[in-house]
Amino acid sequence: MSRYGHNYFVAFYELDGFGVIEGRKEQALQAIKGQTDDYILNVNKTEYLDHLGSEFSMQPLEIHQEQLSVSVEERMIPAKRHPSSYWVDNGKSYPKDVYTFHLPFSGDAQLLKVRASTYSMSSPRIQTDGREIQFEIINFNQEAEAIKREADNVVAQLTSQNQNLTNDLVRFNGSLESLLSKAFDARKEQLLKKHDVISALGIPVRKAHSTPSTFSVPAKRTPAIPSKPKPEVTAKGYKPEPTLDNAIYHQILKIIHDVGKQFERLPSTYAGKGEEHLRDHMLLILEPNFEGSATGETFNKKGKTDILLRHEGSNVFVAELKYWHGKKGYLETITQLLSYLTWRDSKAAVVMFISNKEFSPVLETIREVTSEHPNHLGFVKEVEEGWYQYRFHINDDSNREVHIAIQAFHLPR
Repeated sequence: MSRYGHNYFVAFYELDGFGVIEGRKEQALQAIKGQTDDYILNVNKTEYLDHLGSEFSMQPLEIHQEQLSVSVEERMIPAKRHPSSYWVDNGKSYPKDVYTFHLPFSGDAQLLKVRASTYSMSSPRIQTDGREIQFEIINFNQEAEAIKREADNVVAQLTSQNQNLTNDLVRFNGSLESLLSKAFDARKEQLLKKHDVISALGIPVRKAHSTPSTFSVPAKRTPAIPSKPKPEVTAKGYKPEPTLDNAIYHQILKIIHDVGKQFERLPSTYAGKGEEHLRDHMLLILEPNFEGSATGETFNKKGKTDILLRHEGSNVFVAELKYWHGKKGYLETITQLLSYLTWRDSKAAVVMFISNKEFSPVLETIREVTSEHPNHLGFVKEVEEGWYQYRFHINDDSNREVHIAIQAFHLPR
């Protein structure tokens, strides 16, 4: 028996895998280098890197060996392809059955030519139509069992070689996010220096000297707005935008969380209280923990349910406090919250008070329906039960990403 064919190549051998992967890295880096200055300065980094990751990651082949099939046809086989034990005349051809095995696969057919860092020197010869691997066995001896053994051996070799390549691709894909993030940050930092926009811009919200020991707050006075602005390209140039420091944002959320847990521990005191009453109680705890700017501006009220932190007429932090009234009301609360935000990297929180008898079904609904909001970009993490971090974008601009915490507290009536 012998494999036979004309458009065949050695599987997983012809292209150097290291060169292929390095070339892919360079293509990804060039994609970042090739973007305009305005694009890099304004694009939502997370969304852009997700796009690049999907474009330049290399998805391994999946070989569907359980779908192996075979077809047979009689062909004229040249004498030179017969085993040496056969008495044949040179230059003549003889009829033989040729078994073509069809092995479906999913993925980029070009990867069938890529040699992994670990490879075999005796890979089988194959051809492909882009959907299936084909290899042929010429039946010289009419032994079905021998044909099956040889076919099984070819499939095993292909599967093993593909696994070697898959291991290389998984390592590459795992390193791609870090590679792209560093390249993006380096390009953006270069542009910021180029346009001389690295300057202090702050809302000096700082930790106060004396704070209650009941809640987890830092002992050090910390500026709320970092010194480096986040530039926005406009028709006339760059407009720096302030942003609430992530550490301060987390401190604010932690205080809200601790106060909410206090509400849960003392249901007789807080259950049934209105949203405005609960909001004012949270403000009483937040205010002493942070100092405002030179104008004395720190946390503010708006309406009956909002807590605002403002700078130069715009909001850098907004918390919306509402009782749970089902999916529709929850999504409308997020919409209302987003209408208050205009700057990229704004920080916000939706604080939901759950008066239902059962708490877990509401949390499940929150986890299921949040992604249905049209401004939703992605889930970040679950800090703990009832506290979820999400990424959204402001209205009409998907590049202006905002961070929203969903914090739910159980206050059954």
